[in-house]
Amino acid sequence: MSIHSHLSKQFLLLLVLLLSGTNAVKGHAFPIKEATVHDFHMAFKQNKLTSRQLVEFYLGEIRKLNPILRGVIEVNPDALPQADKADYERKAKLAGSLMGLHGIPVLLKDNIATKDKMNTTAGSFALLKSVVPRDAGVVRRLRKTGAIILGKASMSEWAGSRGNCPPGWCARAGQGRNPYVLSATPCGSSSGSAISVAANLAAVTLGTETDGSILCPSHFNSVVGIKPTLGLTSRDGVVPFSPRQDSVGPICRTVSDAVEVLDVIVGFDQRDEATRSASKYIPRGGYKQFLNANGLKGKRLGIVRNPFFMFENGSVFSQVFEHHFHTLRQGGAILEDNLEIANIDVIFGSSGEEEALEAEFKIFLNAYLKELVASPVRTLSDVITFNNKFSHLEKIKEYGQDSFLQAEATNGINKKTLLKLARLSQNGFVKLMKEHKLDAVVTPGSDISSVLAIGGFPGISVPAGYYSKGIPFGICFGGLKGSEPKLIEIAYSFERATKIRKPPSFKP
Repeated sequence: MSIHSHLSKQFLLLLVLLLSGTNAVKGHAFPIKEATVHDFHMAFKQNKLTSRQLVEFYLGEIRKLNPILRGVIEVNPDALPQADKADYERKAKLAGSLMGLHGIPVLLKDNIATKDKMNTTAGSFALLKSVVPRDAGVVRRLRKTGAIILGKASMSEWAGSRGNCPPGWCARAGQGRNPYVLSATPCGSSSGSAISVAANLAAVTLGTETDGSILCPSHFNSVVGIKPTLGLTSRDGVVPFSPRQDSVGPICRTVSDAVEVLDVIVGFDQRDEATRSASKYIPRGGYKQFLNANGLKGKRLGIVRNPFFMFENGSVFSQVFEHHFHTLRQGGAILEDNLEIANIDVIFGSSGEEEALEAEFKIFLNAYLKELVASPVRTLSDVITFNNKFSHLEKIKEYGQDSFLQAEATNGINKKTLLKLARLSQNGFVKLMKEHKLDAVVTPGSDISSVLAIGGFPGISVPAGYYSKGIPFGICFGGLKGSEPKLIEIAYSFERATKIRKPPSFKP
């Protein structure tokens, strides 16, 4: 059977399932699909919805759609008891029970540790049944606010660090599918988070990014992703790639939902030193105050045509982004066009980022594995041996583990490479932003991710349109460290002005 005919059959099955489903809670008129966190709190307040009903709805959607989409790796057996607890607290008028993420189901990427009945495996069988010492820092914050941990999202295995695995594939869940066009890439590595929130399998989700892993899946699945400034959110308890570049952030259907999540997960964590210096960027009163519909007014936005907007004249992308530039100007933004990042060719060609990541991955993964209470593997070398032993489960013959082998062969971090990356950031992106007094740089998709990654800079991806059969694409607003308030104003205003996102079409 060809892949196309297989996907056509999956599409027909999905169509039957979707037509047989309902958007509203039984006995209530409240429509859950595409609803925002604000909508949920209003429904809670008006007794039109309970957290239990919300969790039951998502569990039902997961049962129905996940066999095809593969966005969820496992569900939390304690999700319903947590929902009942939230409903009880709301009924008792407990302080904070009608705000933030209280009573809201959150899906976590499978590299974010939870000290409960769920696994944390980065998509690999090698970590199945391992026992983490504690909840990840961001999970502790979610629990403290009363959020419900719905389950774990699938991901590109080991955050794409293993070898030639397809984006969105991991051994435990199989191949994640883009809910708009099943044959299109969902991108990675936070594929399951983006797939699931796009397809309404969860209210909100968390992803992680080292280089593009929040921005790219958000771009391809028509959702909003915030890659925060390095250290704004704790990485403690997250299966690491590189603490120099790793960041935890929200992937949601709207900018306002992403900001609701961001407000909860930012802050100092004594187990992550980077949060100490980054906490100075957190604004008094949080980030929701920057959900400003007039947020484009007076913002200076940079457009780097080469290499980011080198589209053919008259192409869909060329037309759409020229229209978006017009929308940004109409909103009061000042566009600085035809700018250049001085060393962009080096950043995309010979920056040394890949070599640095390989060395860091070995060191920091070994440290993470050593700290586990129980684990079948304790080092990267153990993981490589496990994969060879269970090669049929891990599809070693098909996808290999070349990147693992290259990382294992490293012998410490080359300080000269790190200095080179720091200089590339200072002499490139930072210089551009400061010389032109920019609030953000505007780019298509997630093309700028490496520029943001090597400097620890933030970025927000927002839905920007659909092309060829309805595959989504996004627009990214990137800025200097701590510029989230401005980026949120820009992204929210753009979203309000364009209203591009639509629910998935599940085409083959």
